[in-house]
Amino acid sequence: MTAISTLGIAGAGAWGTTLGELAAAAGRDTLIWAREPDVVEAINARHENPRFLPGVRLDVGLRATGTIGELGACDALLLAAPAQRLRGVAAALGPAVGPGTPAVICTKGIEQDSLALMSEAVAESLPEPALAVLSGPTFAAEVARGLPTGVTLATADDEIGEKLSQAIGTPTFRTYRSNDLIGAEIGGAVKNVLAIACGIAEGRKLGDNARAALITRCLAEILRLGTAMGGKMETLIGLAGIGDLTLTCNAMQSRNFSLGVALGAGAPLADILAERKTVAEGVFTASSVVELSARLGVEMPICTATDAILNHGANISDTIHALLARRVTTEF
Repeated sequence: MTAISTLGIAGAGAWGTTLGELAAAAGRDTLIWAREPDVVEAINARHENPRFLPGVRLDVGLRATGTIGELGACDALLLAAPAQRLRGVAAALGPAVGPGTPAVICTKGIEQDSLALMSEAVAESLPEPALAVLSGPTFAAEVARGLPTGVTLATADDEIGEKLSQAIGTPTFRTYRSNDLIGAEIGGAVKNVLAIACGIAEGRKLGDNARAALITRCLAEILRLGTAMGGKMETLIGLAGIGDLTLTCNAMQSRNFSLGVALGAGAPLADILAERKTVAEGVFTASSVVELSARLGVEMPICTATDAILNHGANISDTIHALLARRVTTEF
């Protein structure tokens, strides 16, 4: 394929806007779709997105539209809508997109009803897309400010992977290529659930020792599910796995970790969600991970406990006690 010169971004939240900024600053003709008219106006008229990425001046080459079909003329698509909406966004794009168009999954999650990975949902909605997955430890505000970041870019087609890397990679946004889409997706999706668990531990002031042990056991759960689904262990101990997990389990910038901290400190989940403009994907992915692990016979006690707290009204203190009361076995 020829070089990617035009990029379409589906979703103008913090991450979608940041990806658009990266591409535009790299000289690509970049068009971003936003659901909200005020976001479209702010990007086009003032070169900013105060709703989702405040304080960041955007490249004048980044253009916004409220008509999703306009993205269909782009050489490649970056899909950054929330996980539970991504299928619908891809379906709306479908009639305008040509077969074989590269479509990069930039969203981390698992569908609640179907238990589909994001790549599966998109594959059913776009005409024969050339799928890729972008994942790794990324806080949008830091990427937008040009701070050094490393990510995994997974695609089955090496040529497309190289072209995508050239299109969005910069000296400070380093795209390490992989052919393991499943591993990249599982690492990004499951870590959101586990970041909530680590946040709860922080909110309960269980200490640094507990957090270190918890993160390590969280990685064990990611490895179990990821490899059971066909992902590669090297992916899960790389940027898309332990890298992303480490970031989101240690910083209040993480929407999932900060939500867990608030829960652990005693705030009701409904109140936390009502105060937020952005989506903490782990809340919605927790039940999917637990159901998926049950189907595959994979033991994931931390994810199961987190889901019980989030979606089944489990008492936090009792749940922590039950986890600590589990029989101690060999580590591996």
